Amino acid sequence: MKQTRRLRQGAGALLLALAAALAPAAQGQAQTVTAVMQSGLRVLDPVMTTAFMTRDHGYMIYDTLLGTDEHFKVQPQMASWTESEDRKTYVFTLRDGLKWHDGAPVTSEDCIASIKRWADADATGQVLMTLIDRIEAVDAKQFRVVLKQPTSLLLEGLAKLSSRPLFMMPKRIADTPSAQPITEFIGSGPFKFVASEFKPGLKVVYEKNKDYVPRAEPPSWTAGGKVVKVERVEWVAMPDQMTAVSALQNGEVDFMQQVPFDLLPMVEGQDNLQVRVLDKLGAWTYFRMNHLYPPFDNKLLRQAAIAAVSQEDVLKALVGNPKYYRTCAAVMGCGNPMGDNYGEDWVVPARIDRAQALLKEAGYDGTPVVILQPSDIAMVSPQPVVVGAALRKAGFKVVMKAMDWQSVVSQQGNQKSPADGGWNIFSTYSILATSGDPFGNTTLAANGRKAWAGWPDVPEIEALRLKYAKAADIAERKQIAAQIQKLAIDEGVVAPLGQFQIPAAYSKKLSGVLDAPVTLFWNIGK
Repeated sequence: MKQTRRLRQGAGALLLALAAALAPAAQGQAQTVTAVMQSGLRVLDPVMTTAFMTRDHGYMIYDTLLGTDEHFKVQPQMASWTESEDRKTYVFTLRDGLKWHDGAPVTSEDCIASIKRWADADATGQVLMTLIDRIEAVDAKQFRVVLKQPTSLLLEGLAKLSSRPLFMMPKRIADTPSAQPITEFIGSGPFKFVASEFKPGLKVVYEKNKDYVPRAEPPSWTAGGKVVKVERVEWVAMPDQMTAVSALQNGEVDFMQQVPFDLLPMVEGQDNLQVRVLDKLGAWTYFRMNHLYPPFDNKLLRQAAIAAVSQEDVLKALVGNPKYYRTCAAVMGCGNPMGDNYGEDWVVPARIDRAQALLKEAGYDGTPVVILQPSDIAMVSPQPVVVGAALRKAGFKVVMKAMDWQSVVSQQGNQKSPADGGWNIFSTYSILATSGDPFGNTTLAANGRKAWAGWPDVPEIEALRLKYAKAADIAERKQIAAQIQKLAIDEGVVAPLGQFQIPAAYSKKLSGVLDAPVTLFWNIGK
């Protein structure tokens, strides 16, 4: 044990030296907040991925037309809106003072182009566009959306919190095809991206956008005033979690986005540190199977994989402390209005007998299951290990493919066969604040190769999602959501692994750290 600790400390010292070498002199200034995020940032285009790191990066430099407050209410952000009596025509008006980071004014044409690029890639946007008759500019500050029929999905989509929020970009950038990454990172948000200091996977620097005009309202989730109170924010990557905790204790960093549960005792009770769960609703974790290739092109084998895994085993390995977790079969969240526990008798406990019977019925031929295994993020590293062990116990042949998290993020969209460098299973988590309906919940899109990684093709789910978008009655929506839950489990669209909360820790020199489902750096003072 002592030798292991010495090895970890030695590795930590090397990482600290690396972080120090990467940091400019400005790091020591009082107006710089240095943060250790969950992983290094490599993917900068927020349309290309649903990864939380890229989403958090997006909130730094881009702004959104609408925001969502802590009461789940859609609020004006870049724009306000009016709607016609028949609820089919919406006119959005940009507020005064909006400028891109290069100094050009934000126009309605920029916003229309941004909406179209986002909608081409996003599961919510794809359905929304089928309900839109046309989007057109009225003038430089106004644009009109005409719907084929009334739907609340328009405002809900424009205010989407995660995983792929609708960030506004200049038209010349937003005209980039959605499948092609952008190469210029200019927004109109409260921070500017400092491209000259970007070190992929290691360091990201943001500077205060001094031209940004915040709204007058108090901040509330992604709504209200985005007031920046520091000059710089620097994200540094420290894959060794012990190193990150030590740096926080010593005042070398100010903020740690996620504290591994086994290291919580090191920061709890420290006079100079605050430990807090910023996302009170928490997250749910799950694994996804690749529906395009064997063995999980077979529904019975997808069911077998779900039945083999114990949520309690996963949550014990991931969290350990029952104070921070609960088992749950609902893909739209236990406690959420649309949550439904269909399948809990075989989704929550390990049902090895059921899994083995399904393998036999399906005629499983020993095709290897390639599981992506991230090695550098405490919140996603344990799940694949437990899943792999459970599948082996049930009778699957399992191959673990280790890599860092950003490589997993890049690999997720790989539609090649596992034999050609693809994958069969990966695990991740999503926030419950955005998972409580069939559109905010990225995992529930089931339109084949246009769906999120895993690419399930279940036309019945797509028909129900469209029906949900058109429904105005809450009771009808709940009934539709229950049908989607049943199909999602039976078809193996997603395999729920339970719910948990993630504590953050930060220096008491910081003030104004906001409670929110996403990590926000406006309102923070030092």
